[in-house]
Amino acid sequence: MTKSTTRFVQIPSELSSVAVLGAADAGLREVEHAFPEADITVRGKDVQIVARSARADEDAAKAEYAFRRMIDAAYEQPMDAYEVRRMLERDILHNDEHNVRINRIGHDGGVLGSSFPANAYAANSVASRSENEFSRNDSDLLPSSEEAHRRAMSRRARMSKGVITFAGGIPVRAKTAGQTAYVQAMDAHIVTFGIGPAGTGKTYLAVAKAVRALEDGRVRRIVLTRPAVEAGENLGFLPGTLNDKVDPYLRPLYDALSDMLGSTQLKRYLDENIVEVAPLAYMRGRTLNDAFVILDEAQNATVQQLKMFLTRLGFNTTMVITGDSTQVDLAVPRSGLVSIEKILGEVRDIAFVHLQAEDVVRHALVGRIVEAYENYDAMLERKKRERTKEFTERNNG
Repeated sequence: MTKSTTRFVQIPSELSSVAVLGAADAGLREVEHAFPEADITVRGKDVQIVARSARADEDAAKAEYAFRRMIDAAYEQPMDAYEVRRMLERDILHNDEHNVRINRIGHDGGVLGSSFPANAYAANSVASRSENEFSRNDSDLLPSSEEAHRRAMSRRARMSKGVITFAGGIPVRAKTAGQTAYVQAMDAHIVTFGIGPAGTGKTYLAVAKAVRALEDGRVRRIVLTRPAVEAGENLGFLPGTLNDKVDPYLRPLYDALSDMLGSTQLKRYLDENIVEVAPLAYMRGRTLNDAFVILDEAQNATVQQLKMFLTRLGFNTTMVITGDSTQVDLAVPRSGLVSIEKILGEVRDIAFVHLQAEDVVRHALVGRIVEAYENYDAMLERKKRERTKEFTERNNG
């Protein structure tokens, strides 16, 4: 019969359990899913990992290592499901050369055979521990209302390093170098262009910055717009009211806002015109003051439409334009996004940030798909140059 082993990892007193394990234990769930053979129990700030077989012992050792990594990372920023999953995939699950060792406490209190600072955590491998040592009090995580919860999240965002706002209790922040540059550009410029493939967080981060600006009182309203271009259809020929016609095109923007504001608060803001979501055509003739304005899917805006949108800029207004120049749906007119950097690249207070495949934060496969398309396009361009060179040499010869 295999003897069971038990490990304990203690979250330091200066860190909250939520900061390490994630809101609603989202990070903890990622570790449990990654190492199903290990029996993981959390009581207050104590994490207990039990292994009842040799195979489970390997999972338990990796789980222990994962929790220690989460503790170290939490000193910089609160953990969430995405960060834990990213850490697991990068440093543990897909690293065959990495050997997770079972650490033991040395006589001087340091952890032997570990790269972690001794004061970052306390880990003890013991057979059992009294249940009355564990306690938990999560009452402060249960807001009395959606509005109180949203305000609490806003305060947390202001106090948390790198956090823009919260979506369903999960911190929204830049997760890659490209996204960090994008967020910094929005902070430093009046107009920012975020250009890159699907899944790089262009729209979501822009909406998060808009919500944060509204919550901080820096703007009085949020305006989100996108061109209504889909399969060559004209909105005027579609059945239903204006809302019925534009909802399918604007749904991604509503979803992002609902994540961050909550459905009740979003409805109130829409009713009071604090948040406005409309097709690009409805921006004509307006001046947008005291607003955070986002144009999404800008690759489907014509040169004239993009010029019209940019000239809506009013006082105390920030504009963010997002798009992917490889996904143009326009049938005949020329996309304004393709040439915009050549026109405005040297204009003061306008920034251009190009996000790449490595900035994709959706499923890992999305990043590989984007990279495959980029490689294919590069191959076509290379063959085109080779054919041009051969044609020129043949004519000159």
